[in-house]
Order: sequence, then C-alpha cells, then structure tokens
Amino acid sequence: MSRLGYAWAKSPKLFSVESVSERFDSMLSFEGNKRDAKEFTELASPLSPLRIKGTVTAATSSSSSSSGSSGKRTHNAGDRKWDSGRERGHSKEHSSPRSLSGVGGSSSASSPVANVLPAGNICPSGKVGKMGMTSRSTARNDVLGSGTRNYGHGSILRGGPLGSVTVKAPSGRETESGRGKRADPEEATRAGNEHFKKGQFAEALKFYDRAVEMCPNNAACRNNRAAALSGLGRLEEAMKECEVAIQLDPAYGKAHHRLSGIYLRLGQVDYARKHLLLVGQQPDHTEVLKLQTVERHLGRCAEFRRLGDWKSALREADSVTAAGADSSLFINALRAEALLRLHHLVEADSTLSNAFKYEIGWSLSFHSKFLGMLSNSYVYFVWAQVEMALGRFENAVASVEKARQLDPRNVEISVMWNNVNSVVRARSQGNEFFNSAKFADASIAYSEGLKYDPSNPVLYCNRAACHSKLGHWEKSLEDCNEALRIQPRYVKALLRRAASYAKLEQWMEAVRDYEILRTELPTDTVVAEAYFHAEVALKASLGEEVSDIKFGGEVEMMTGQKQLQETIALTGISVVYFLSASNHHCAQTTPIVEALCARYPSLNFMKVEVTESPAIAKAENVRIVPTVKIYKNGVKVKEMICPSQQVLEFSLRHYGI
Repeated sequence: MSRLGYAWAKSPKLFSVESVSERFDSMLSFEGNKRDAKEFTELASPLSPLRIKGTVTAATSSSSSSSGSSGKRTHNAGDRKWDSGRERGHSKEHSSPRSLSGVGGSSSASSPVANVLPAGNICPSGKVGKMGMTSRSTARNDVLGSGTRNYGHGSILRGGPLGSVTVKAPSGRETESGRGKRADPEEATRAGNEHFKKGQFAEALKFYDRAVEMCPNNAACRNNRAAALSGLGRLEEAMKECEVAIQLDPAYGKAHHRLSGIYLRLGQVDYARKHLLLVGQQPDHTEVLKLQTVERHLGRCAEFRRLGDWKSALREADSVTAAGADSSLFINALRAEALLRLHHLVEADSTLSNAFKYEIGWSLSFHSKFLGMLSNSYVYFVWAQVEMALGRFENAVASVEKARQLDPRNVEISVMWNNVNSVVRARSQGNEFFNSAKFADASIAYSEGLKYDPSNPVLYCNRAACHSKLGHWEKSLEDCNEALRIQPRYVKALLRRAASYAKLEQWMEAVRDYEILRTELPTDTVVAEAYFHAEVALKASLGEEVSDIKFGGEVEMMTGQKQLQETIALTGISVVYFLSASNHHCAQTTPIVEALCARYPSLNFMKVEVTESPAIAKAENVRIVPTVKIYKNGVKVKEMICPSQQVLEFSLRHYGI
C-alpha cells in the first residue's frame, strides 16, 4: 500500500473535508466576541473533495510518469513551462481540478518521499523533480488554499502554517498575506466590540465599517454597524442596516430584535411588536415588558388628551419617553400641544423645535395612527397651532395644509384647517383697517378671528392696540392681560399694558411692567425713558422730591463731598467713576463709561477727578484709579478697580436693571 493509501486507511479524518471546514469555521467565528456575532460563513472556501482511489499499487506509482495511462491528463509543454517558473507555495490563479491517478508514490501531509515524480500540481518546491532524486530532509506541511474560489484537486500548497495563504485582491491580482489579512473582519469586529462596551460608539463604528467593507454580505457585520449607529442616535441609518441584515438572513433574530428596539424608540409600537414577536424566535422578556409599558402610557396619553386634562397628558408623555420612546417625534408633538394648552408657549415652541432633530420622523413614512391621526400628520397639526399662537400665520397655513394632505379624511385636521385659514383672513383684514386708521373696524376684525382661535395672544394684543388708539384704556388693559395670561413674556403686550397703566396713572403697576421690559430690552432708550418717567411719577405720587432728577445726559462732574452724597442718596442707581486725566488706564475707561451712560439713560452717572478733588477720593477711600462704584438707593453695592468693559457692563445690568 502506498504512503497516501496507508495514511487514508489509518486516519480517514485527516483528509476529511468536514474537518477542514470546521477549522475555517473555528478560525472565523465571532461567537466568543459579541452577543450579536455571527459566523462569516461566506468566507469559507467551498473545497471539492479529492478523488483518491482506495488502493494504489507501487507499480501504478512507478508508471505515473509515463504517458498512456487510461483517464489520466498529460501535461503539455505550456503546463510544464508555467509550473517551473512559478514561486514556491504559490498556486495558479485559475487552476482547474485535476484527478490524482497514480498517487501511490506521492508524499503524505507530514513525511518526505524519495525517488518520485509528483503528479498534478502537487509541487513540494515549485519545480518538478527528476526521477531518482531524493527529496529534502526537512518535513513540510501541506495546507489547503483558502481563497474564495471553488478548489478542486491540486489546491494543496506546500510550506508554512495554515495562516500563510494566497488571497485574491479586489483588483483581480493574487497577493500573499499572513493570517492578519484573513482575520481582518474578526479583528475589526473585536476592536469595535471593545469600544462599544465602553460607550465609544463613534470609534466602534469605524471598526464596524471596516468589517462591512470586507464582508458586505454578512448579516452580523451589518447588525454590529446598526448597533453603533443607534448608539450615536443615527436611527435612520441604523434602521437601514438592520433591514439589510434581515434581507441577507431573514431568520437572523438579533437583527429583528435590534430593529424592534429602534421602532420602539420612535414610538412605533406596532412595528416594534412585529419584529420582536417573530415566529420561531424567543423574544427578550425585558424588551416585551418595555414595549408593553410604552403602549400603556400611550393609551393614557390619548385618554387624558380626549378629556382635556393637559397636565396629566404632559405627565404621561414624559413617562412614554422615560419608558424607551426617547426619539419619538409625535410624542414630542404631544408634549408641545400640552404645553401650548397650559400657556407655556415658548417652551412648547422649543420642544417642537428640538424634536426636529429626529429627522427619521420626516424622511420615513409610518402608517401607524396616533390619537386618531397618522403620526406624521399629527406633528404638522400641532406645529400649525404653535405657529399661529406665535403670530407666524403663514407658517401655520403651510403646516396645516401639509397635515391635511397626509390625512385628508381626519375630521380634527379638517376643523383645524378651517380655523387657521379663518384666523389668517381676519388678521389680514384687521391689519388693513388698522393701517388705514379705521381702528373700530380693525377691532371688529380681530374679534372675528378670536371666535376661531380664542387663545391667540396676537389677536388680543392687536385688539388692545385698537382700544388704545380709541382711548379705551380699560379695554386695552383687559386684552393685554388676556394676551399675557396666554404668553407671560409677550413683549408687545407688556409695552401696551405698561402704557395703559401709565395713562390710568397706576404708576406702581407701570413701573413693575417697565422693570420687566428693561430686562428684556436693556438697550432700548424708549423703554428706558418711559421707565424713568414712571419712576419719577411714582415718587411724586408718594410725596418725594423729584425736581432735581434728570433723564439721561452726560456724566456729571462732582466737585464736593456733600454734592456727591446728596446725589447718590437719591432713589435709584448711581454710578460714580473716579479717574485721573493723566492715567492711561483712565484714558481707556472714560469712553466706555460715557457710552454706557448713553446706553442706560435711566441710571445716574457721575465722575470725580481725584487730582482736582482729593478730599472726595480720601473720603471714599479711593487709592487706585480708575475705580467705579455702584450705589442703589444710597447704599454701595459694588466696587470695581480697573474694570474691563465686559465686567462693568455686566455689573450695571446686574445691579441697575
């Protein structure tokens, strides 16, 4: 029996194709690295079995070099020329299957054989040896090539461990690389997993991208990439990766579960359930409970909204977000609607604006319904209400029109569409009358708009302006109060209410509104002057002396200590600037103080030249210039030495406004 036949009989698993496949599967398996791992089955080389005869005689081996054997393929001159010129251990790019007839004298996988002429393309050293020559004394291992093509007979390469193989490059050239080339997808995934565990999703994504490049048709690689994208909040991309993974392997449960989690974050409970409760897949109990919790809170949201209990609806919307639907556009729209109804208009606007970061809500069309509307149409429905409340009427029309296009049969959307258009017409007509000085007609037009939107602060404020033009100060005050009840920091309504209070000589209320306006409009000289006159009128009504109080002007020079003390003792804010004309720091600070005096006319600015009035400087304990002191109602509240413009202005805003 030949050496090969003997080896086959003694250890048939040595040449078993299954054992080779097991070696490839073991090398490329990801199961030990990550829960979402899956074997790179497409990387395994589909080796065809070697057709080896069971018994081969020595005579057959000796005659293998002669021509004329039945069924044997003989080498032509071209074959021999190519074989002799190729590198050691390098297989032909497109080698065809060759049968091994007469292999009795060929060597086994571990021991050398002398005085044989190899058949096929089994070449120990890359050259065809001559008859009678002895082989090398050192043993070399035979390994199977691991390319991506189907291999037949003759794909046994000599020399080196299993990892040193010939790999086909993307350009069509054959390049020889080590084990790292073959293990790149595994190594990239392992590195990505390490970053993923640390919450470093951006770094993990780089490695998962590399794995996908090398194995684009591997469902596990796609699922890993989806995990990193989901961690970065790029849910639309993550969803697409999950869908690709499912297309590659429809039974891949981990991709379905991940896609279910993404849908749940978007608040799409029906879609999440579909992928979570697949036939033949065991659902994650924790995920099932999370889905049920989100669904329960969504039901409560709908019930409280129907009852008009907006505080409870807002609470349940927050519970939905906390339960897992943290990226849902329509849940944020529900929060905005509840805040709008609770008269937190600015917060409603910011909530809806922040929700637009979930771009997936707009780019994908979901057919699930929420509160009786398609989820995306509900978002436009709420958006229209917020825009109209803020006076952005054109935007409101566009939004409600979009909602109607998405869900034309919904009754609530149709009613809103009619109301928005009616309010816009009434407001436009009222503006035309107001600009034509027809204030009574304008008031009627605005009242018509309020019939369709009784909680619109803009219409109340516009009607208040009409009343003020007609001298109806009490009615103007009522409309301003209603507008501010809906939108507490509405500047136009504050201005008109403060003016109405002043006309009604309710000075304390007027001063209170002007103080709020000073914080909202710190550089507005009109507001500053109105505030000043309201303060003077309030002091006069309380019997205080106000004859020396002036509004604005230049920085007043103080030449005596008594003059300074009398001035800073007045009610209000006094700013005292100590300087020396010869000091270069004062030369830089003086124009800043003068600019602030013009910007804040309601404040009383004074200056003291310390070289001309050293007694004042000594009494005020001023040793370094420039020094700025701020007094409020005669009491010093702030002292600054060599202040910068930013520090000085911040202090004035803090203490003087």
